[in-house]
Amino acid sequence: MNGIGLPFVSLLRILAFASLAALTAGCKPSVDPPAPAATLAGEPAERFLAVHWSRPLQAQGSPPAGYAPSEASLNPADCGACHRTQHDDWSSSQHSRAMGPGVLGQLMDMPADALDQHQDCLRCHAPLKEQAESLAAALAALPRKMEAQAQKTAVPPLHAHGLACASCHLRGYRVYGPPRRDGSAPQSAAGFPHGGWSASGAFEDSRFCAACHQFEQGEYALNGKLLENTYEEWKASRHAREGRACQSCHMPERRHLWRGIHDPQMTNSGITVTAGPVTIESGQVAAELRIGNTGTGHYFPTYVTPRVIVSTRQESADGKVLETTTQEYVIGRTVALDLSRELSDTRLAPDEERVVGYRKALHPRAAHLAFEIRVEPDAFYTEFYRSLLESDGTGKGRALIRRALQDSLASRFVAYSRRQPLQP
Repeated sequence: MNGIGLPFVSLLRILAFASLAALTAGCKPSVDPPAPAATLAGEPAERFLAVHWSRPLQAQGSPPAGYAPSEASLNPADCGACHRTQHDDWSSSQHSRAMGPGVLGQLMDMPADALDQHQDCLRCHAPLKEQAESLAAALAALPRKMEAQAQKTAVPPLHAHGLACASCHLRGYRVYGPPRRDGSAPQSAAGFPHGGWSASGAFEDSRFCAACHQFEQGEYALNGKLLENTYEEWKASRHAREGRACQSCHMPERRHLWRGIHDPQMTNSGITVTAGPVTIESGQVAAELRIGNTGTGHYFPTYVTPRVIVSTRQESADGKVLETTTQEYVIGRTVALDLSRELSDTRLAPDEERVVGYRKALHPRAAHLAFEIRVEPDAFYTEFYRSLLESDGTGKGRALIRRALQDSLASRFVAYSRRQPLQP
């Protein structure tokens, strides 16, 4: 047992499928609006995606004759030799860290031959067949080899690259991607590296993302709501009705950034915050903060991982927080650590506004009322990792889980801060 109520592997299975969900908007298009009638690869997007994301992914096989080593490589760095901008963007994204210390630390106690169990994580975090083989080889090696590889080697093992370029763009050594910006595609593979690419409009369709960012009906739910429901949230929003796909926000100008709630600028672009007037009557300070989900095409936040804390407090003239004056309100979906029940759900639906009120006695030394919105993108994992470490439920992955805890704490940031003078 992991000390938090569920067998360790069972909990990991539930968490792993959607743990990238804090990153992105949902996926699949609205009310199933017309997907591009036919992709340039000659198939409707829905049919293309059903094959493209059929899990588990099959091995690439043998590279075509004449391929240079860099063309046959599945290492993102080799893709980056020509696709430099895309590689640099990917390197800064959560997708490149999909097999970070939190996931790797949990996998280290799994048997090397437990391939089906590995897929509970790898299907989204490192979906290539070759990555599954890389992980199995690492698990079969000396207990600390996997950790050493993840931390020190100049060229990490393939599974450590997370959601790599080939995960989306390569099937059977055939390269797939969107059409050119003008909608055209190469008419001949002649003269192109790796034989050019097969163009499909599915790469610009929200359903492309749904393979990892939406639970299917009948999968894990709490309080009647799927644990990961981002696509359906988007599908019900005006963003879907107005034709704004996931990629329009998370891949602007085709950038491979996939920024989400871990990014302060992206987070602030999705919400509007307005501080109301501060009043003092009968020794009581009253105020309110309005928070609107004005630009996010899904719930804010969409998944159980993040927590957004709205804090209002009185401060002295030198900026010190005065005791007993702090009032906090949490925006998020809070669930038990063992995922057995939902404790609360205060998330904001698209275009919803929440008024967070404040009312406290005026402190004798109060000079300002301070509003602050703190974002903890990995709040659930912070507590999860702490529980594993405190209960000694980490096994061989203890050092990696400790590092994951540090990373989760480092992801916190202040999204909004405002101080207003108090004048009785």
